[in-house]
Amino acid sequence: MASTELKTPPKNKTDEHLDEIPDEVEMSLFDHLEELRQRIFYALIAVAIGVTGCFIFVKPLVQLLEVPAGDVKFLQLAPGEFFFVSLKVAGYSGILVASPFILYQIIQFVLPGLTRRERRLLGPIVLGSSVLFFVGLAFAYLALIPAALKFFISYGADVVEQLWSIDRYFEFVLLLMFSTGLAFQIPVIQLILGYLGIVSSKQMLSGWRYVVLGAVVLGAVLTPSTDPLTQSLLAGAVLGLYFGGVGMVKLSGR
Repeated sequence: MASTELKTPPKNKTDEHLDEIPDEVEMSLFDHLEELRQRIFYALIAVAIGVTGCFIFVKPLVQLLEVPAGDVKFLQLAPGEFFFVSLKVAGYSGILVASPFILYQIIQFVLPGLTRRERRLLGPIVLGSSVLFFVGLAFAYLALIPAALKFFISYGADVVEQLWSIDRYFEFVLLLMFSTGLAFQIPVIQLILGYLGIVSSKQMLSGWRYVVLGAVVLGAVLTPSTDPLTQSLLAGAVLGLYFGGVGMVKLSGR
């Protein structure tokens, strides 16, 4: 009786080409560490320049972030409070301004180890992540912060006069904006997981009950205030982003 051998089909040349690492260069561990040190150093220089530049124009930035508070008066409750608030605003703004250069340094560090297939994915991920982060900042500034402040102002309008600590206000605003920007990265994470084959769109959709619970918890954790309106808005945005990400993973065939 003749034995039959199972032969695996030959790998497509296009797939082999995409799985190659172009311009692969052998580097020792110390070379990698030295390059990492240089990239971090360049990124820190960019942050320092960004923070310094933003500190020079910090007063217009402060006035812009005070707009959602409307007619509320801000107080400096301790000597130097506004100075430290200015440093905080300049720090967040400087990191934001320097973020494109920081991303460039990260990409240049990881790029030599990526295959052609992974490099194709890198551009859309970086672009999508950047756009979603800034959309998250805008959503927090235009929707979440005004809704939260309106709730707090209307709740105690007939009992207390609205005089707020400028330090506490900016701690609330900056934390809410940046946490919302990070929450808006959910679709990017879903696309990466789907592309790597770790989780399919069907599996993402089947666990919707846990997603709803997680969105509520995330809204409560990321929102520095305790009002239900702000938490509900953020939780709703997270759910919309998640199911939008499921749709994009589905469209990609995963």
